[in-house]
Amino acid sequence: MTDRKQEIAVNLARVEERIAAACAAAGRKREEVTLIVVTKTYPASDVRTLAELGVRHVAENKDQDAAPKAADCADLPLSWHFVGQLQTNKVRSVVGYADVVQSVDRSRLVTALSKEAERSGRELGCLIQVALDAGVSGRGERGGVGPGGIGELADLVAGAPGLRLDGLMTVAPLTGEYAGRQQEAFGRLMDLSTDLRRAHPAANMVSAGMSADLEQAVAAGATHVRVGTAVLGVRPRLG
Repeated sequence: MTDRKQEIAVNLARVEERIAAACAAAGRKREEVTLIVVTKTYPASDVRTLAELGVRHVAENKDQDAAPKAADCADLPLSWHFVGQLQTNKVRSVVGYADVVQSVDRSRLVTALSKEAERSGRELGCLIQVALDAGVSGRGERGGVGPGGIGELADLVAGAPGLRLDGLMTVAPLTGEYAGRQQEAFGRLMDLSTDLRRAHPAANMVSAGMSADLEQAVAAGATHVRVGTAVLGVRPRLG
């Protein structure tokens, strides 16, 4: 085993222990929570190592990094999640490799995703990104739609050809009433998920929590956690 593979294996085991402990504390089964490893800024070789170690879900946030990496790893049994703010001019590329887009936050994006999914003959999973720091604009600092906009956008996704409404996603906000209150933020997301499932029962995916706050997300009821640095380490910024 290479030094890098050993490093990733040790980190991955620690994260698995954290998720298992959080599930036990919350009275949940470990299989109720799916780990998504965020591979942004890391090379395709790390993605291959993750696959060898049993990881099946990986996430990227920039198409220019994700597209060539996904192509390099097309032979691997992986589900690719796109988690970054997505511009409509990148939709065709993203639909080419992503299985789930977790950052759906406006109607124009839904229309573009539907068009490309139909054109490519794919079904694309979609999560509504919820901005718990949304101000009067109805949008958050890091993308997302305010809670009041979920219903309309969810209906649009559910009715769009080529798209599948899977649930909700959020990032713990840095500003507003939930700043520094991850547990409350994720609890609010779970309440919004309950509301959503009244109209769309199959939309039961809740993506929340990252390296620093995965325990709070699991405690709140998240079905998926997105972990990068705790598995892959802190990578120096390029350039």
